[in-house]
Amino acid sequence: GGIMTNLRVQKRLAASVLKCGKRKVYLDPSEIQEISMAHSRQNIRRMIKDRFILRKPTVIHSRARVNKRAEAKKLGRHTGPGKRKGTREARLPTKVIWMRRLRVLRRMLKRYREQRKIDKHLYQALYMQIKGNKHKSKKQLMEVIHHEKDERRRAKALADQAELAKAKAQRRREKRAKKKDDDLARAIAASKQ
Repeated sequence: GGIMTNLRVQKRLAASVLKCGKRKVYLDPSEIQEISMAHSRQNIRRMIKDRFILRKPTVIHSRARVNKRAEAKKLGRHTGPGKRKGTREARLPTKVIWMRRLRVLRRMLKRYREQRKIDKHLYQALYMQIKGNKHKSKKQLMEVIHHEKDERRRAKALADQAELAKAKAQRRREKRAKKKDDDLARAIAASKQ
């Protein structure tokens, strides 16, 4: 211990020169006398060159076993009831599940709106439905979108048909009224003769 305290300066300088911590510096016990003479960085550098002072290798902390276990866990091993400490809610909160689902569905809606697959009115309606927990998955939401679009298409077709029928009836009415007027005019002209 006494000798090593004499070498505290050398150890500090060596750590600085080697760019490592003091615990990584190895001073050769058989060259203590030589080393204790070194009082400058230059001397320390020479000692390192002569291999009186060495840098210890880094301690290896292998992650191989951890990685292997993680791989097994991916396959569902080591996750039975006996391995669980927290409640189901603590392990994966329902709020997190809800947030994930909400974000997935909102992203999908946004994409559909940008691609002009849905208009802003349908977007708004579906957005509020998602918020109200009406749709459980992307697949279901997609089906709803297709159904809604079909409905709107059908409604539009019916409205167009009604519009056409209306216009036709209007024309018929006008024609009838014109004929009536003509007949009346003819009758008046005949009565004057």
